[in-house]
Amino acid sequence: MITLALVDDSAVVRTGLTALASHDGDIEVVAEAGTGRAGVAEVRRTRPDVVLMDLRMPEMNGIDATEAICADPELDHVRVVILTTFDEDAEILEAIRAGASGYLLKDVSPDQLRSSIRAVAAGEPMFSPTALRTLIRSATSHREPQVDPERLSVLSEREIEVLTAVGRGLTNDEIAVELYLSPATARTYVSRLLARTGVRDRAGLVVLAYETGLVRAGG
Repeated sequence: MITLALVDDSAVVRTGLTALASHDGDIEVVAEAGTGRAGVAEVRRTRPDVVLMDLRMPEMNGIDATEAICADPELDHVRVVILTTFDEDAEILEAIRAGASGYLLKDVSPDQLRSSIRAVAAGEPMFSPTALRTLIRSATSHREPQVDPERLSVLSEREIEVLTAVGRGLTNDEIAVELYLSPATARTYVSRLLARTGVRDRAGLVVLAYETGLVRAGG
């Protein structure tokens, strides 16, 4: 069971998220809060696996609340996912610098939301396509993408297909559907890519896909 905390100043949104998250029975909402400050307190009290955090709230905004949670050594296992309507580059980068493990927009589908919660709980960063493009621009602002066969030579054709899909922002479940794999096999391919490329996390794979020309920032 994955435990989840919801921090959003709208009670209606929290009610909807509770219903969506708990739909399949493997995610349990253990805390709710309507302000950033109350959210930090609830996370410290309940120690959930994942926090869905709004950005703009009274008392303490989502960036500051995320930073407070991620800086607390007693909450080292807690992963924060920003869930917001705002997709401005500055806020995305601030959230990531504060320690967020994901950045999703509120137009995400119910299935994507649940799969993202599961992925983040398992240690995988999860970012919307907009957030991924912002990461790419930030990480490669002084470099032009170039197809680099040498960097891709250690990968099989299937691994390159999976890397391309990761670079496009697909989740493991979406990769499984697109490439006709089981979800478990898709996860195995992503883990193998991390090991073979020496990249630290999924965001790094996105940057690699851009740098090697597999994915274009605007496409």
